Amino acid sequence: MSVYRSDLDLSVFDVADEEREVDVALNLIDGTVRLSILWTHEIYLTPDDAERVARSLLEAAASGRETAEEFARRVAARESGGAVPGPSRGGQG
Repeated sequence: MSVYRSDLDLSVFDVADEEREVDVALNLIDGTVRLSILWTHEIYLTPDDAERVARSLLEAAASGRETAEEFARRVAARESGGAVPGPSRGGQG
């Protein structure tokens, strides 16, 4: 099982070569966001697809920020010898 969760609904492909696609993924452990251009290093997007990628990145960033904060709380608790807090209930979880 991967620690990354991709946005499976993104489905954005290079307009010049439909074999190249964009992947936005969230690291479920530390909250980092991975932006991948699959099969290449350069991709050309329509304005609509660029907007969709931007939206996906914003959503991943928001989720990543929450995950990173939770991760930092757990690390701090372990390092201080205190109880490790459970997942926060304030957001979507």
